[in-house]
Amino acid sequence: MSFVTTLTYVLPHRLLSSLARRLAYSQDPRTRRWLIDTVVRRFGVDLSEAANPDPASYASFNAFFTRALREGARVPDPDPRALVMPADGHISQCGAIEAGRIFQAKGQSFTVAELLGDEADAAPYLDGSFATVYLSPRDYHRVHMPWTGTLRETVHVPGRLFSVGTAAVGRVPRLFARNERLVCHFDTDFGPMVQVMVGALLVSGVETVWSGEEIPAYGDRIQRKDWRGRGITLQRFEEMARFNYGSTVIVLLPKGVAELEPSLHAESPVRLGQRLAMRTAD
Repeated sequence: MSFVTTLTYVLPHRLLSSLARRLAYSQDPRTRRWLIDTVVRRFGVDLSEAANPDPASYASFNAFFTRALREGARVPDPDPRALVMPADGHISQCGAIEAGRIFQAKGQSFTVAELLGDEADAAPYLDGSFATVYLSPRDYHRVHMPWTGTLRETVHVPGRLFSVGTAAVGRVPRLFARNERLVCHFDTDFGPMVQVMVGALLVSGVETVWSGEEIPAYGDRIQRKDWRGRGITLQRFEEMARFNYGSTVIVLLPKGVAELEPSLHAESPVRLGQRLAMRTAD
C-alpha cells in the first residue's frame, strides 16, 4: 500500500474536509483567485463549456467548482430507450452485480447491502448491474438522472472520507461502502433505481435539487427521509445533485431492465448524456 493511501487511514478526515469547505466557500479575493487558478492550470479545466466562462467572476471557489454548463454543451443520447450517463468523468468499474457483490478493483468488492446500508433495500439489485463513475477535479460536478424517476427515499449513511482516486480504490477494501454517502432511491417505469453520491476526502458537501445541502452535516447514524407523495419527479438527463468537490456516483439497476453499453470498461472517459445502457424489451 502506498504511503499516501496508508496515511489516509490515520488522517482526521472530517476535520480536513471541514477546513476544505471553509476555503471553498471563502469570498476572500486572493483565496478564491488562487484556488480557481490552481485548479484550472493543474487539471486543464475547459472553461469554454461553462455557462459563465470567466473564472474571475465567481464569488467563491465552490461557485466555480459547481458551475453550470452552457446550453448545448451536453446532450442526451437521442435514442429514447437509452439510459444516459449521469456525470462527466471516467468509469471506475461497471458490469454485473454477482451474488449481491459489486466489483471495486484488483480483487476488492463489497455487497450491495453494505453500500445501501440495508439488506431489504439491496434485494432488487442482487443480480442487477452497476456503473461507478469517478468525477475528477477538472470535470463538471453536477449529477443528472440516467432515466426519469420519482424520488422515494434518501438514506444518509455516515462513514469515513477516504480518497476515491485510482490508487485508493485499488488498495482500500470496500472503500465505497465505507465512505459517507447519500443513497437516492427512485421509482421508474421499469422498477426501482438507485444513485449513490459517495463522499470523499476534501469533499465539502453534497447537495440535491429537492432539499439543498445533505452532506454536511456529517452524520453518526443512518438517517432516512421518506419523500413519497411529494411529487418529486426528475426527468431523464435532468440535474439531480452536485458535489462540492470531486467524488463518485454509483448507479444500480435491477436485473433484466437494461443492458450496459458494451464499449464501457474501467478507465473509459465518459461525458454526461452519453449512452450508459439500453432498455431491454418490456
